[in-house]
Amino acid sequence: MNRDPRAAGLAADIAEALQIGARALRDGKPAQAEALFKQACQRAPTHPEPLRYLALVELHTRRAPRAIATLERALALAPEDALLHADLGTARAACGEFESALTSWRRACALDPDQPLPWFNLGRNLQQLGDTQGAIDALERAVLLAPELLPARVLLGDALAHAGRFDAATRSYREALRVQPASGDAWRGLSNIKTTPLGDADLLTLRAQLARSGTAPSDRVAMGHALGKAEEDRGALAAALAAFTAANALQERLTPWRPDAFEAFVAQSLKATAALPDPIDPELGHEIIFIVGLPRSGSTLIEQILASHPEVEAASELTDLGIVIQRESVRRQQPYPQWVPRASAADWQRLGQEYLTRTVRWRSQRPRMTDKQPDNWKHAGILRAMLPGATVIETRRDPRETAWSCFKQQFYSQPHFANTMEHIALYLQRCEQAMDSYRSRDPAHIHLHRLEDLLAAPEPRIRALLEDCGLTFDPACLSPHAGARSVRTASAAQVRQPLRAATAQALAYGALLDPLWSLLKLPLSAL
Repeated sequence: MNRDPRAAGLAADIAEALQIGARALRDGKPAQAEALFKQACQRAPTHPEPLRYLALVELHTRRAPRAIATLERALALAPEDALLHADLGTARAACGEFESALTSWRRACALDPDQPLPWFNLGRNLQQLGDTQGAIDALERAVLLAPELLPARVLLGDALAHAGRFDAATRSYREALRVQPASGDAWRGLSNIKTTPLGDADLLTLRAQLARSGTAPSDRVAMGHALGKAEEDRGALAAALAAFTAANALQERLTPWRPDAFEAFVAQSLKATAALPDPIDPELGHEIIFIVGLPRSGSTLIEQILASHPEVEAASELTDLGIVIQRESVRRQQPYPQWVPRASAADWQRLGQEYLTRTVRWRSQRPRMTDKQPDNWKHAGILRAMLPGATVIETRRDPRETAWSCFKQQFYSQPHFANTMEHIALYLQRCEQAMDSYRSRDPAHIHLHRLEDLLAAPEPRIRALLEDCGLTFDPACLSPHAGARSVRTASAAQVRQPLRAATAQALAYGALLDPLWSLLKLPLSAL
């Protein structure tokens, strides 16, 4: 049997034990694997490879801080080992130490530039942190080194699309489909370039792939959405609706969404945030512009307009507000929003400062920033205590267009409300109900902007938007499509088109969407 060159210097039985442990880990037996790796570490305390394997099982069992310590012990023995640095980057990222993780991956790339995986990890995380060009450079290197590395091909396509290089993105996605015609991620990427229709050949390929057995359910969902878009592009609206419905039904079976839990959360949030302590510093968070509401309601366009202003940096969809709240829930050992009535003004000040610290990198070039996480509407009620100086822009669109656009869009995060028409209607109504209440409590900081109004009269509505954000008017905001920034959402192609009057895509379906129209017209108590 050929021995792994990394096991050089290990006794044959120790090297074999590592391989047995690796197989146990792959077979879902982490306890057995860990016991073997620990024995190997004890028998070969000066060799880094047993420690690396031990760190892998610690990562696998969600003990990333321990994995970091183990890998640092291994690096003390072999400081120039590229794979150890790469694994350390993964462990640091799992702990949320993203800047340190990037340092580790860059070190791995420098030590062994011919290995594709460190370049892939570097590119993937640079993209998540908003460095799209850096991500493109790293992912192009990964693809050059490993042309058949499917995830790198897809992520390169995503990065190119976010940078507005849609022809190059299309080529990357199609190269991924050449490797794997049933790659759901590649089909999703192509579908998200909404300004470019899928062709007849795509339609035939999608139908053929969906007819095959054995395809992973996640790929079937993505291909179903792509098929729906292909049918819609050619005007076969009944077939498009059938494809979207089948894809969403499969996703709902895989990851069912709980409307009862959602309704309880909204009701609790409204009650818990009705009375909050006066803030210690009323200006805390004045740098932040939150853009909230339903997905597909125009939030990316609003962010693109604001990002055209010389004082504003667009951070896109950040998870930091939710993370700060979740960490406080863990600290208090009580779920949000149950602990909200017991939080003092000092607590809210501390949490606001934590958010500002986490997001400071987005204000290194410009003094203001946007946080366009649509789900942040669920936390809008606490902002007048936590970040009382922040501006909140709620985006709304014709509910028919919002609902239909959500239904036909595949979302990355699951479970998700957009897999059934009933859930979409419920979510939309509860969101608007909650935001109306929050706005009545803090009208100076929470402002409603409607997409159709903006598109019908761009200049006056853009002036009003800037005024709501405390920004002086800048003519560049009238041409948001000219901005060169990275757009990391499904609307990346659409917001690079000049502003034009709204188009009623949902209404083209006519009676086919009568069930959705009925749900949207129902009073709250009837759902």
